[in-house]
Amino acid sequence: MGARVVSAVFRLVMAALILLLAVRTYEETAVALARSNGSLRTAEATVSKLTSHTESGRAGGGQDGGSGNWIVHTEYTVELRVGDELTTVDGVPDAAAHGLREGQRVTAGLWHGRVVEVDGRDVWPGWHAGGWDIPLFVLYPLVMGYLIALAVAACAHLACRDGRARLERQDRSGPWVLGFLVAVAAVFVLIVCAAFGNRPAFWPLVPVAAGTAAALARLRVVVRRIRSQ
Repeated sequence: MGARVVSAVFRLVMAALILLLAVRTYEETAVALARSNGSLRTAEATVSKLTSHTESGRAGGGQDGGSGNWIVHTEYTVELRVGDELTTVDGVPDAAAHGLREGQRVTAGLWHGRVVEVDGRDVWPGWHAGGWDIPLFVLYPLVMGYLIALAVAACAHLACRDGRARLERQDRSGPWVLGFLVAVAAVFVLIVCAAFGNRPAFWPLVPVAAGTAAALARLRVVVRRIRSQ
């Protein structure tokens, strides 16, 4: 009974994480697409409040690369009045907030009511180490492996429906391990790309897709081998 409860809780947690990751990926991808094709809704707005705060940290170092020097940078919280509504944008970098002042009239680029641009400058935080993104970053390998396992289990079930093959747990574990290793390799490739400034908004889809493709390709080979015996 205890094992069933633990299994049910685990599945609920994984379902919640998958849903949250899917929503965040959709948001980031949709915002990036809207900015690139110019389909953001624009509206006149007024800067009602501008608050600055200082963030500090080290510029990499060690295995992370970089100088390791202690750096200090300024971020802003911008409160805008769009029509009769007030909206707040947090974590605006100094370059994007440069020249803004309280009472200034600006043009806001909106995506479903959220401010993405101010006078053409990007103020959308995107994927960042804050809020719900932190647990998604930390638990992404677990979510990634779980999704690959679901895909392998589903395809193994379909392959056995005709009775021509019977797949044991070890028959499914090999393809899953291969898929997970390919997905991990894809994660490292994305990290290298990010170091050079290329950060695709849809990045969570890449490792899962690569790992699932590799796992299913291997599973197909296993099924063929078992059927030929």
